[in-house]
Amino acid sequence: MFITLNGERREFPSPLTLAGLLSLLGFEGKPVVIELNHEAIFPRDYAQTAIQDADRIELVTLAAGG
Repeated sequence: MFITLNGERREFPSPLTLAGLLSLLGFEGKPVVIELNHEAIFPRDYAQTAIQDADRIELVTLAAGG
């Protein structure tokens, strides 16, 4: 399936959840914010939220600094 991830069209295997996507991208267990089709998704819902062909996902990583 093809999705738009942070403005870039990319291909991923199907079926896939948001948790699976984070694992594929190397962000599993890291603090991130995900917006799926312009709707913020709670981290507790990542494992149950299925990604569909043509979905638009914005993934923002959080970093602390000083």
